Amino acid sequence: MRKTSVAVIIIFVLCLATSQVLAQGAGIEWETLNQEVVELYRAGQYDRAVKVAQAALKVAEKNVGPDHPNVATSLNNLALLYDTQGDYAKAEPLYKRSLAIREKALGPDHPDVATSLNNLAGLYDTQGDYAKAEPLYKRSLAIREKALGPDHPDVATSLNNLAELYRTQGDYAKAEPLYKRSLAIWEKALGPDHPNVATSLNNLALLYHTQGDYAKAEPLYKRSLAILEKALGPDHPNVATGIENLAELYRATNRPAEAGKLDARAKKIRALKR
Repeated sequence: MRKTSVAVIIIFVLCLATSQVLAQGAGIEWETLNQEVVELYRAGQYDRAVKVAQAALKVAEKNVGPDHPNVATSLNNLALLYDTQGDYAKAEPLYKRSLAIREKALGPDHPDVATSLNNLAGLYDTQGDYAKAEPLYKRSLAIREKALGPDHPDVATSLNNLAELYRTQGDYAKAEPLYKRSLAIWEKALGPDHPNVATSLNNLALLYHTQGDYAKAEPLYKRSLAILEKALGPDHPNVATGIENLAELYRATNRPAEAGKLDARAKKIRALKR
């Protein structure tokens, strides 16, 4: 999502809780902070979310020690927020520590390990380090298919992200069926108006856009944008991404006036304090 011009949406995963919890009082405090992080992230209020995520991490480390799965959850969430803001140097060691804790505590084939792999891969993908990202995406996908089944929404997340990696490298033949499978899983599991469905529509549209197939791309962009506006509100950063992508298509199809209107709207959204 952090690319210039037409933007893809890579799905990163925030974690709400783990199978192991803190002592009752501390556990309630940690879960409350963690839930607040998720809500602020979904609202696009990243600066506020970072502060709450830092507090959640301190609570977890203080009460259960540095190697507990709940610490891994807090590390993952704080890393994701830094990643979203483009602070990759802060995000990478947190993702890696989260992954190491989960592999040791939960085993190498646990779905939470797949989440850490997915997010670390996304960090590398966003920076264009595809050689590091691809094996992590593939391992995440394999774990999820085995542990959760082929039609689970988390499998769709891995498919979407692996497809984006292939698209970015120009391997459209590999990317398209993965995008389509991801879309089908999400529509069936989450319903047609879920933000993840919008993500699949956006990314499939981008695949067609990249190849110059604007007739296929435009209705997908528009449906994606409509879902995002309804689900996230008109001022969410992901809505700005959808607007920018549609504007880019309008420019490519000689509709500069329409593109300009969309650009102005996206600029207003981006200017909002988050």
